[in-house]
Amino acid sequence: MSYGHFRDDCHKHHDLVVDFGGPAPTIVTLCGSTRFSAAFQEANLRETLAGRVVLSIGCDMRCDGDIFDGMSEAELEDVKARLDELHKRKIDMAHEVLVLNVGGYIGSSTRSEIEYAEKLGKRVRYLEPLAAGTESAS
Repeated sequence: MSYGHFRDDCHKHHDLVVDFGGPAPTIVTLCGSTRFSAAFQEANLRETLAGRVVLSIGCDMRCDGDIFDGMSEAELEDVKARLDELHKRKIDMAHEVLVLNVGGYIGSSTRSEIEYAEKLGKRVRYLEPLAAGTESAS
C-alpha cells in the first residue's frame, strides 16, 4: 500500500515507513470554542476509539493563562492569530472536521474554520444537530 508523498526526498525515508495494510485511518480535526475543554477531551477519546486520528487544540488561552500572564493585549492578539492559523493547518491535514457546537454555540473563530474546511471540500460534522434555520457556512 502506498500513501501520498509530500516531499521530493521521500525515498530517503522509505525504510522508516511501516505499511500496516488496509486503508489509512481518517484524520479528523476538532473545532470549537476552547471554553468547552471537556467536550474536546470527550470527542478526542470517542474519535480515537472509533479508529480516527485526532488533531485538536494544543493550547487553551483560558486554562493556560499563566503562560500568557504579563503579555500585552497586542501580544495576546498576535498569539491568538498564530494559533488560529496553526489550527487551519490542522484542517489542511484532516479528511474531516468535527465541530464541537456545545449548546449550539459556534463563535466567530469556529465559523471561520468551518468556512475554511468547506472551501477545501472537507466533510464537516457537528457534535449537536444544527438548530432549525441554522445553515452551515457555505
